[in-house]
Amino acid sequence: MVQISPIVRQATPVIVEQAEGNWILGTDGVRYLDFTSGIGVTSTGHCHPRVVEAARKQIGSVIHAQATTVMHKPLLELTEKLGDYLPENLDSVFYANSGAEAVEGALRLARQATNRPNIIAFQGGFHGRTSGASSITTAGTKFRNSTVPLMGGVVIAPFPYAYRLGMTEDEAVRFALRELDYIFATVTSPHEAAAFIIEPVLGDGGYLPVPVEFLRGIEERARKHDVLVIVDEIQSGVGRTGEFWAHTRAGITPDILITAKGIASGFPISAIAASTELMAKGLPGSQGGTYGGNAVAAAAAIETLNVIKDEGLVQNAAERGAQLQAGLKRLQERFPVIGDVRGLGLMQAIEFTGDDGEADAATAAAVQQGAVSEELLLLPCGPLGNVIRIVPALTVNAEEVELAIERLERTLEKVTSAAAVK
Repeated sequence: MVQISPIVRQATPVIVEQAEGNWILGTDGVRYLDFTSGIGVTSTGHCHPRVVEAARKQIGSVIHAQATTVMHKPLLELTEKLGDYLPENLDSVFYANSGAEAVEGALRLARQATNRPNIIAFQGGFHGRTSGASSITTAGTKFRNSTVPLMGGVVIAPFPYAYRLGMTEDEAVRFALRELDYIFATVTSPHEAAAFIIEPVLGDGGYLPVPVEFLRGIEERARKHDVLVIVDEIQSGVGRTGEFWAHTRAGITPDILITAKGIASGFPISAIAASTELMAKGLPGSQGGTYGGNAVAAAAAIETLNVIKDEGLVQNAAERGAQLQAGLKRLQERFPVIGDVRGLGLMQAIEFTGDDGEADAATAAAVQQGAVSEELLLLPCGPLGNVIRIVPALTVNAEEVELAIERLERTLEKVTSAAAVK
């Protein structure tokens, strides 16, 4: 009997029958509150009626028109609409299928445009599982194990993870920037560096917002040495953090921006944006792909952007995110196993640590799994497995946030009581 690969593991045992908004109906008949949103993908909630109708209409017209053979109207309309949200300097877009594929395209473009070999990424970053993307991913060795040789020309720089380092945020930023300068003196000279690549909020690496001063420090060094800045907004973009793009809170201007996940409410499409001048420095044939910019996915992305604007979902993410973080901090006060609460907008996380300050992956796993019994779906993350990320759709309401906090609190009570008995 054929089966799904045994190394593809589910974070929960749920098999979905139907989904709507922030709710999943399982084949077990249980209605689960979904605070995973497909890892931040179903930005307008499961099966938003306007997105469903846009996709249904497009399916009846054109399903696939290969974009390098014949152009289709949804891709042209999506490109125009993205112009309302992209930084003004980014006026050219290339479409792919997945975040990892867009990352590969961005790395290729950066090297071709600068004629420099090296890429500087940051510890804890996650950029994908394809060859180049996994080479710059350090959110866990599981993404890189037994795949050597990895892509060459990669330099990993320290990240200002203040909680783990036992520093204030300012101290961590000064440390990481000082080490970055030391890398320029010891590992790669600036004139051999093509680009920095960074997530404005680390995803799989632990839902760590990048300090504003660190982002500014990266940009300052980039401009000084003519190094490009690639901002990976695959998970943090499209309103997730309470800003349309997470990097804007730092006031920086990326040379290349990558987006995917929440842009099409569950349909596979990704994009890299750059200036026309920069994009034109890529070599002929270096951009393409059979399914990139699929017509149905593009139609869904157009309507996703319309819904986000019409329903004020970026503002809702900011407001509900503040409510969610406040609730998590109340739980932190009650349960000492929660060492840290952090996040921006609807990209929140709790980190579990023991009395000695060491990572407590066992408790994190018990809470994440235990929440399923409370009909709440959450996701783990972090290199040490001790972080739970909380990622509802941008449509989440105040009642759903409070219900999630209540269910998480009951889960924590059960897990910590069981641990005390042992």
